[in-house]
Amino acid sequence: MTVLNLGIVAHVDAGKTSLTERLLFRAGVIDRIGSVDQGSTQTDSLALERQRGITIKSAVASFAVRGVTVNLIDTPGHPDFIAEVERALRVLDGAVLVVSAVEGVQAQTRVLLRTLRRLRVPTLIFVNKIDRRGARHEDLLADLAAKLTPALAPMGRPTGLGTPAAGFEPDTGRLAEALAEHDEDVMAAFVHDAPGVPLAAALARQTAGGLVHPVYFGSAVTGAGVDALVDGLATVLPAAGGDPDGPVSGSVFKVERGPSLEKIAYVRMFSGTLRVRDRLAAGKVTAIGVPHGGTAVPAGEVAAGQIGKLWGLKGVRIGDSIGEPRPGAAQLFAPPTLETVVVPRDPRDRGRLHAALVQLAEQDPLIDLRQDHELSVSLYGEVQKEVIEATLATEHGVLVDFRESTTIYVERVAGTGEAAEVLGAPDNPFVATVGLRVEPAAPGSGVEFRLDVPVEAMPMYVYSSASLFHAAMRDYVRSTLRQGLHGWEVSDCLVTMTQSGYSSPVSTAGDYRKLTPLVLMRALQLAGTRVCEPVHRFHLEVPADTAGAALRLLSKLGAVPETQHPHGGWHDLSGTVPATRVRDLERRLPGISHGEGVLEYAFDHHRPVRGTPPVRARSDHNPLDRKEYLLWVERRVAL
Repeated sequence: MTVLNLGIVAHVDAGKTSLTERLLFRAGVIDRIGSVDQGSTQTDSLALERQRGITIKSAVASFAVRGVTVNLIDTPGHPDFIAEVERALRVLDGAVLVVSAVEGVQAQTRVLLRTLRRLRVPTLIFVNKIDRRGARHEDLLADLAAKLTPALAPMGRPTGLGTPAAGFEPDTGRLAEALAEHDEDVMAAFVHDAPGVPLAAALARQTAGGLVHPVYFGSAVTGAGVDALVDGLATVLPAAGGDPDGPVSGSVFKVERGPSLEKIAYVRMFSGTLRVRDRLAAGKVTAIGVPHGGTAVPAGEVAAGQIGKLWGLKGVRIGDSIGEPRPGAAQLFAPPTLETVVVPRDPRDRGRLHAALVQLAEQDPLIDLRQDHELSVSLYGEVQKEVIEATLATEHGVLVDFRESTTIYVERVAGTGEAAEVLGAPDNPFVATVGLRVEPAAPGSGVEFRLDVPVEAMPMYVYSSASLFHAAMRDYVRSTLRQGLHGWEVSDCLVTMTQSGYSSPVSTAGDYRKLTPLVLMRALQLAGTRVCEPVHRFHLEVPADTAGAALRLLSKLGAVPETQHPHGGWHDLSGTVPATRVRDLERRLPGISHGEGVLEYAFDHHRPVRGTPPVRARSDHNPLDRKEYLLWVERRVAL
């Protein structure tokens, strides 16, 4: 059977979860339609999702239509959960973008369609809520063309707009005109009013190529227009491809915990076939499930084009490749640039809090849990903070408070520094020699570690091979650099091991692990670091009559507009803005743009902080303080 992996995406409250319910009901997967307001929907299964009436985690359900198995992925709409949307977008064959007939195009709507087009995901547009008072048709199509894309192919027109009896009449009258712009044969037939123009094949071809976006009107609540949309899913969107006999290649887009706290990985297979008992880097596959209706049924394998649930992969993380990695895995949206300290209300819950946050970080690696003398997590926004707080309370029984959210800075190495601790020296309590050199590297290169010592200087009886010694030392170095001279993570540097020595059989891995931070931090002190702040690249669209106010606001916030482009009553502004001022820009934009301004932004680069650099609280075993660090090591050994 043909497979279509379909995403339902929208700005929050446009009705995508209601549309998901309607599609599942129509296909007989559920016997009644759940309500978002009442918390009874199929795909919003988390208690918190039902309480708040929003989607937080992607959910997968399956139904069949016209010989096509549709694996339907319902995604979050709130921008604070954009990382969850990103992971889902990467595994889609097609998408339905839901737009409210009342509210129209909203900020997240534009971000989503631009991302779908960048990923070349064929996309249908479903204008929902035509039964609501204030629903629009022609002027909404004009808004879609002006604010989203002019590449629209209307598939019919609504009737009884704004009433409970609203319906949808399929009509190809305007379809030929839209397709003719990209197809000479359709153009010729359209101009000469030739009968029997083969529109269906042209529509499927142009939709698959991203040249047009078919537009349907309807209501997820009443079911109006949904039949026409379902026809489009089966006939317009391209099915999943991939060779089931090819090399194994897949992507993990979701990780959850089962009833016994076992890890369950959701994978989209792009090539090859994965079977039970296959061994992967993250472990051995012990069971496989494939979507069937609103659940998953056991299967012996999952093949190219399919989505599967995998058990047994203890080391799996979201974003992992299964088999051969696919190209183009660069992050689509900005990484979090905010962090907050999480504090248990009862100090005795610190251990439980840490364990709970570890599980949350498995499901969303961008949380980036950091443990020093306090626990902190990275965030996209304040709603995400509220969700984490509620999740910890309801699912883990831990009540917490959050400190005020702050910006995440980084440190970059300013020069070159080299230091060493020699085995047997009076002030070296460890049975090892470690010498390290640290120097700057290109922006965006991360932390690179190299060995520049002879093989005979490596304790093979401890690490078994040079590659394992290299891997272990690399981990020690990267762990140390999570806190630099000012407490921020050090990025974009090259660390080279210049000396190594041991005493057989006394030296242990612990000697190298404990000595490395002392040597590396001394080298870092000699090199020096610069604290750098995140800078976002922004794209701002405002009504033309508010462009002056927008420019004044950008200047006040330290933004640098680089390009301006007036078009059709709108004014586009692009440039850079400090991440610390983005929240101010978001908060003040509605007031200066009559509520119509749309802001998109993504991380662009880091730049050195002007003036006194901010300092982040360091751990209580910071190797910058040699005496305190050695006392901490002694306490750990005693325990």
